[in-house]
Amino acid sequence: MANSIVWVDIPVMNLDRAIKFYSAILGTRVDKQEYPGFVIALLPHQEGTGEVSGCLFTKADEKPADHGPLIYLNAQGRLDQAIDAVAPNGGKVLQPKHSIGPHGFRAVVLDSEGNRIALHSM
Repeated sequence: MANSIVWVDIPVMNLDRAIKFYSAILGTRVDKQEYPGFVIALLPHQEGTGEVSGCLFTKADEKPADHGPLIYLNAQGRLDQAIDAVAPNGGKVLQPKHSIGPHGFRAVVLDSEGNRIALHSM
């Protein structure tokens, strides 16, 4: 079965600050990409593999939120390092690392822009 979720747009207020935050918690580079009329930062993924990905973007009428859908980002094998990178990069840990039963572990954080996200690892 194909992934139920295929893409996610994460609204941010400051793209460069968000790039720094997401690069730190994911432990890999998040690249800024410019197109005619808009600029995004593409979250890491491999084209053609069916991996779910997304981007960071700014738009006047779309703002970060700390309620609503909770996006889980893969921190496999480096969850503790990802959590440690949250506060120094302008975020806040809302729920420290905890078990989610047979589904592994997660921490719920606010990103540098005010979005609530989950960091996940098995």
